[in-house]
Amino acid sequence: MKYIVTSALPYANGKLHIGHLAGAYLPADIFVRYLRLQGEDVIYICGTDEHGTPISITADKEGITPQEVVAYYHRNIKEAFDGVGIEFDNFSGTSRPPHYKLAADFFLQLYNKGYIKPKITLQFYCDNDKRYLPDRYVEGICPRCGESGARGDQCDKCGQIYETTTLNEPKCKLCGSTPVIKETKHWFLQLDGFREELKQWLFTKDYWKENVRNFILGLLEQGLVERSITRDLAWGVPVPLPEAQGKVLYVWFDAPIGYISSTIEWAEKTGQPEKWKDYWLDPATRLIHFIGKDNIIFHSLIWPAMLMGQDTKYCLPYDIPANEFMNLEGEKISTSRNWAIWVDEFLQDFEGEYLRYYLAVNAPERQDSDFSFKDFQNKINGDLNNTLGNLANRVFVFANKNFGGKITNCALSSASQKIIAEADSILKEIEVSYADYQVKKNTRLILDIARLGNRFFDENKPWAQLKENREAVNETLYVSANLLAKISVAFFPVLPKSMLRLRQMMGLPENFNFQEAYKPTEDISLQNTKPLFRKIEDKEIAVQIAKLHSQKRDSDSGKAEFNSCMVEPLKDLITYEDFAKLDLRLAKVIAAERIANTNKLLKLNVDIGSEKRELVAGIAVDYEPQNLIGKTVLMLVNLMPRKIKGIDSQGMILAAKVNGKLRVLVPDGEGIPGAVVQ
Repeated sequence: MKYIVTSALPYANGKLHIGHLAGAYLPADIFVRYLRLQGEDVIYICGTDEHGTPISITADKEGITPQEVVAYYHRNIKEAFDGVGIEFDNFSGTSRPPHYKLAADFFLQLYNKGYIKPKITLQFYCDNDKRYLPDRYVEGICPRCGESGARGDQCDKCGQIYETTTLNEPKCKLCGSTPVIKETKHWFLQLDGFREELKQWLFTKDYWKENVRNFILGLLEQGLVERSITRDLAWGVPVPLPEAQGKVLYVWFDAPIGYISSTIEWAEKTGQPEKWKDYWLDPATRLIHFIGKDNIIFHSLIWPAMLMGQDTKYCLPYDIPANEFMNLEGEKISTSRNWAIWVDEFLQDFEGEYLRYYLAVNAPERQDSDFSFKDFQNKINGDLNNTLGNLANRVFVFANKNFGGKITNCALSSASQKIIAEADSILKEIEVSYADYQVKKNTRLILDIARLGNRFFDENKPWAQLKENREAVNETLYVSANLLAKISVAFFPVLPKSMLRLRQMMGLPENFNFQEAYKPTEDISLQNTKPLFRKIEDKEIAVQIAKLHSQKRDSDSGKAEFNSCMVEPLKDLITYEDFAKLDLRLAKVIAAERIANTNKLLKLNVDIGSEKRELVAGIAVDYEPQNLIGKTVLMLVNLMPRKIKGIDSQGMILAAKVNGKLRVLVPDGEGIPGAVVQ
């Protein structure tokens, strides 16, 4: 069986927050990893959505080009995905030339068949800026619920979609003036032309989530309305018609085509440019779209209609597992109010795997869920450390101390066989649940295996039998280790890095899979065993909660412009006396290494002339450790020491962000360690 798995293309106009991960990206990554454990042929495709009004607005506000906005956020988003272990086969973007061509072809095929027709419409126009104002260029009062600050196309509070011109008290987002209504020409997708074909197709999808299938079937019964698929914008895929100068394709028409163009790009990168056809042109391919519930209508109605209207017979979506939303500390995540946990910032303080686990155990699969920092701490400390980590640690410590790290394959008693059979039964249930996208359920089932192991270890009391019956003790260790081996497979889709470390410590192959997990392991030789996880301290959580509320206050007061991507706002003025307190000196890097379980941190040893110091620098994304050794840098030496990842960081090297990359500041010419920077 061949699979194409996609996640909704993230907008390249802002950073990723935890709600994005929980809805569309982590569930897809987990599912793909499960499929690969089963030996399935699967490609995971994504990319940034690089058109639309949000990007144009960001560019206008910051006085830069849309291309600059896109370039910055594409890189930022990809780095965030890397930090939490989201691995795509290809991560592209919709502003690349091959995508433009494919999107134009999609439009023309639908147009030539009569599925796209022009229509004169009314639209807001700003006399001050001399331009039409598509959807998000306008804000006002929602015509449905009366909420102020509603976008021109949709209200964030009630979620309703409406005609832009029905907005009450509209204001231009560029200049704040009241726009007028003028006529303009746009092109509309005639969805009703696909009504019967869509209906027949949807009736075969009785295995879909109820929230998806019932929503779309309800729309079909009500009758499908035509949808505008063009906008008055300069940024986007130009409408490929002579009479459509100055108009581009609507982002929701253009974006899903990116799944195909990204796959074509992947095939070219692999040196097999026609390989994409093996997936997209095979009707048996299972095309699965992971999305949030706000994207249901586009992926399960408009996108299938677009595919049906093509001469090329692309495979249609097999399943669309739309997830609900994740809230934050009891409130709806809001980027406009800065009530969000930004993934890149979170990864500076916590391991990416901890975020993966908490979003998995708290997945919004059937209903909205809530991210709570205290619950995050409790889950990491209780589930990962006290349950799974405890089982691994007590087995490894006992085996290393009393058996030299050697656990021998042996005949099992009926009691031991019963434990193994019980674990295998749970493992089979886990396989079924992964196939049905039930990640939340699986976290509980996997921990059930760990609890089974802890109970078995306690009941057999190996410490009490050590002197009299070493064979029985070895059996206890062997059964416990086999449970850990099963866990290393079952938990791999959720915690790939941690489970690889577990396998390495047990001498298991990296590609250990479900089929092998049901077999008894051979002799086990433990290697470099270490605790799998660390506990999160109360003070760490207190810092995060304070930070969250602080950034919201700054946003409410207008102090924070958190979407700024090119130039940071200037800080408040200081006095000369304030500056004089800083002791800036030249330092020579004499050693550098990456800090385990982090993606941004390096440990540096530096010579400041009078002494040598150790510090932590968040530059691992942009510098390889070996390239820093011998380099003379600028360093703040009288900064209060701070413990980071167990290291007393004694100072800070200075760096500047240039085109999205950090560059350490170095002196002009040779420098002597310890020289004062004046």
